[in-house]
Amino acid sequence: MRSLVRSLFDAQSDELPYLIHRQETVARGELQDRVARQAALFAGYGIGTGSTVGLRTPPSFTQVEVLLALWRLGAQVLLFDFRLKPAEVAALCATCRPQFMVSAGTNVQATFGFRSEYEVVTERRAGGRAAGTDHRLVQFSSGSTGQPKVIGRTARSLAAEVDRFTRIPGMPGAGDRLLLLSSTAHSFGLIAGLLHSLAAGVCVVFAPRISARDILRTAVEHRITALFGVPMHYELLAAAVDAPALPELRVAVSGGELMPPQVAARFAERYGLAVGESYGTTETGVVAMDACGTLRPSVGPAAPGVVVREHRGELDVALDESPYLFESGGTQYADGWLHTRDRATVDGSGTVLVHGRADCLVVIGGLKVDLLEVENVLREHPAVEQAVLVHEEVTEAYVTTAAGAVRPTAEELLRWCRARLADYKLPRVIRVLESLPRTSNGKLLRQAAALRSAG
Repeated sequence: MRSLVRSLFDAQSDELPYLIHRQETVARGELQDRVARQAALFAGYGIGTGSTVGLRTPPSFTQVEVLLALWRLGAQVLLFDFRLKPAEVAALCATCRPQFMVSAGTNVQATFGFRSEYEVVTERRAGGRAAGTDHRLVQFSSGSTGQPKVIGRTARSLAAEVDRFTRIPGMPGAGDRLLLLSSTAHSFGLIAGLLHSLAAGVCVVFAPRISARDILRTAVEHRITALFGVPMHYELLAAAVDAPALPELRVAVSGGELMPPQVAARFAERYGLAVGESYGTTETGVVAMDACGTLRPSVGPAAPGVVVREHRGELDVALDESPYLFESGGTQYADGWLHTRDRATVDGSGTVLVHGRADCLVVIGGLKVDLLEVENVLREHPAVEQAVLVHEEVTEAYVTTAAGAVRPTAEELLRWCRARLADYKLPRVIRVLESLPRTSNGKLLRQAAALRSAG
């Protein structure tokens, strides 16, 4: 891992700006000095090769320098999303048993928006155990259902993914200014956003808050040329009132979950730029990508070096070894293949078309129903902004209203669906909410209990 960190810094000039927030800029050379100072402090606690360290800090310059410092020492870093509640972190730590926990010294639950720096508190944890594998990044799956899986990435795996991003057409390069909205605690924001940018000489810019106003003001002020986010961010920007032109924006990519076609169309109409799509998993990193958005609704060709197959209607990705730690993967990895459990087709040219989660297919009265199909029909209603369906004993639909639209009734939405769907596909329950619950990295939550409580 030390060699990866060194190679990321050595790839470009120390004088190039790397991180920007408001009027504060950190050049690559300055960041390297900060990383060295943090590494010296952590070494004083006894952190070194094979130490297991939980890292829980909000998005910040501090998060970047601490992560790189721990990797420079050869530690295995367990990367926690700072939005996780203490009970969730405690449950994960009970499984992983990190020897140290590094966290922000302020109340992270009260944090609102991006801050450049945080005081760092390092705690030695009783009963912690050293790394038993050569994984240097440990993440937790952010799936919409079920218990999180514990996923390990080696230095070799991370280096290979950074290299893949450098070879994908349309990716930001030296001199680009990337507005990074994707979570830096999750794979796309961390690897495509931070690590690839460090290797490629891209300047990473952060908005002070995730609101259309702050995002657009930041984009104009820093003459943004690239934008990475999740569908939620593009929904915000597409609905912005009096949005300025962004003439220097040349690439916008959505990751994390598939973007609804209506959102992509509204963004393209508003800003004159097609939104690209990056598809991947925490286990594999990037799988397929179309940075320029020319192949929508296809995700794009498999990323360089990635081998995929269509197997029983689902997408598999070749991996040399299981990425799961503590036997948390169940049957999702077998015989050299990671079963994504996403329904997909791969055409003769290798282009991947993802149709949605396999668990979005339910059987009602002996007939298969694609919940995503029903969601898309609901989204086509002029008053609906977003929709989520779940199915337990019956199919339930939860929707939110588009900005400025008159709130529709459940009866009106049912009539809309009945005119467009076979009767067996109709949701039995429709509820209109102020907002839909999401996972910690912005994905819509598809858990019936959480959706019911939100109502």
